[in-house]
Amino acid sequence: MNTRRIVVCGTGIVGLAAALGLTKAGGQVTLLGPDMPVPPVRDDEYCPRVYAISPASQQFLEGLGVWAMMDASRLTPVEAMEVYGDASGKVVLRAWQAAVPILAWIVESSELERVLRQAVQVFGISRQADKFRELQAGAAITESGKRLEADLLVGADGANSPVRAAAGISHESKAYSDTGLVVHLTAQYPHQNTALQWFTADGVLALLPLPDTAQGHQVSMVWSMHEPLARELLALPDAQRRARIEDRLEHAGQGRLGRLRVRSPVSGFPLTLEQTGMVAPGIALAGDAAHRVHPLAGQGLNLGLADAQALVRVQREKESYRAAGDLRVLRRYRRARSEPVMAMRLATDGLHRLFAAQSAPLAWARNRGMLLVDRVPFIKQRLIAGASGE
Repeated sequence: MNTRRIVVCGTGIVGLAAALGLTKAGGQVTLLGPDMPVPPVRDDEYCPRVYAISPASQQFLEGLGVWAMMDASRLTPVEAMEVYGDASGKVVLRAWQAAVPILAWIVESSELERVLRQAVQVFGISRQADKFRELQAGAAITESGKRLEADLLVGADGANSPVRAAAGISHESKAYSDTGLVVHLTAQYPHQNTALQWFTADGVLALLPLPDTAQGHQVSMVWSMHEPLARELLALPDAQRRARIEDRLEHAGQGRLGRLRVRSPVSGFPLTLEQTGMVAPGIALAGDAAHRVHPLAGQGLNLGLADAQALVRVQREKESYRAAGDLRVLRRYRRARSEPVMAMRLATDGLHRLFAAQSAPLAWARNRGMLLVDRVPFIKQRLIAGASGE
């Protein structure tokens, strides 16, 4: 890729990864966004936001040179996944069933940000600790009035992307009327590197394995809970909220990990399904700025990292006479991402709709279907391959 002026707007994980990848591919990159401090690492304290990193994302991060920089003691391999329906349905996926060592790794957001920021510094990538304000004749104008000339502006600036709005890129959004509740828990029994998920009357409950602490075995809860109940819980005083969540977990988790105790503050975020046009002349969106899916499959960040990887590849392979922001080049990026994003959107939205329906015959059918899937090795291999990003 010939040297081109590229501005990456967004200093989250996807923005940092895109800036690093585009720099390694020969781009003259400027990273635009607030320089938020990364919390210091403390024993037995874990970032409230964790991600399930797929093998495909792990390989991309390894190629960027950052995977080996992470603290191995704070990474948790997922070797199996158990998914429970709202009746007798159950599917168990194990890595060995697809001849792979790991299904995913559970990684703290802060740990990923820490190593990516270190790599950005090592590569000497230009930083502008400012916010994007507007587009003006091929340049990004910051809130302080600084003009950043760009052949390509990458909007990795989150779900409410100012870059997307300024570029007039199409955007469709549908609210799920659900809230994602996130908290870390101490479990009575060890998780054995197994991710657990239940489709319950209150929404989709996921427990992700984390390293043990001095208090005992630890998991991270992501409960996509119906909005009225979530709002009610979040409005309670802290002690009452903890007690109510623990009581609901005792029933929803079916005793799989024994008694579960809240060990961190509880936070909530609204769930939406979003899609965009992804590109415009001189503009490419990535991560939450480009799309959002229901978190029940835990693939949001993996989709964003795959965006960054595809954008780097398209820029590296483009003809030398084309500019980085040439719409024909950016359409190749959009085509490369359209099928994987669409497939994940259909899968997650479809599952959400399927288990939201209260019809008794449909409930019987979906749980019966899960039992059948659990008995067919080929289907389970394909499910594992899809989750791995293959």
